[in-house]
Amino acid sequence: MPKAIEIENFSYGYPDDTVALSDITLSVEHGQRLALIGPNGAGKSTLLLAMAGFVKGTGKVLIEGLQISRKNLKKVRTTIGSCLENPDDQLFMPRLFDDVAFGPLNMGLEAEQVKLRVANALQTVGLTELSDKAPHHLSAGQKRAAAIATILSMAPKIITLDEPDGSLDPRNRNNLIKLLGSLPQTLIIATCDMNFAAALADRAVLLDKGRIIADGDAKKIMSDSKLMSEHGLEVPHKMK
Repeated sequence: MPKAIEIENFSYGYPDDTVALSDITLSVEHGQRLALIGPNGAGKSTLLLAMAGFVKGTGKVLIEGLQISRKNLKKVRTTIGSCLENPDDQLFMPRLFDDVAFGPLNMGLEAEQVKLRVANALQTVGLTELSDKAPHHLSAGQKRAAAIATILSMAPKIITLDEPDGSLDPRNRNNLIKLLGSLPQTLIIATCDMNFAAALADRAVLLDKGRIIADGDAKKIMSDSKLMSEHGLEVPHKMK
């Protein structure tokens, strides 16, 4: 069985010649909960975009053994769902129901299948009673949950999340940790918040200046105070 994600010698640079990612080689097993950690500008968001085929560089990116290419892109994006850093970028329809239905409709599913997908996704994130509400009227925590629902409705096997705990108060942050912890999908979470990463991840990949610095057991990496300090990160509270 192919791995969830395999990346081989992937590099990517911006038009101004700034190197965003340099010679990244990484594989992710099915069911893993991986935290991409590192300071701002380390390349975490760019790596998530590369996994979903939103940026093209040199090297290979394979999703369940399928190499990302123009021909395979539609199939890849039914396997991997991406939650962007700002949930407002994923919520643009008049009703929450319509936002969550958008993906399944574009997959060509029948109306009844779409309704079932939407109902299941909203139930999973605890927003069933808000299906007719305008997304821009939701709270920050509700918007984050709604953005995750738009991904869940497409039934991906892999979910990537970019700084998912941003702008959340402690209660909504804890609710999000519980929600993500309950999902069966392979999770890849990019975050600068080590406490959030420690609550969810079993594996950590430390990025800095576009390169992988460390890769391994999340607790071992994030409890290494010297390593964390060298890359502008803090040891999570419960590991101090």
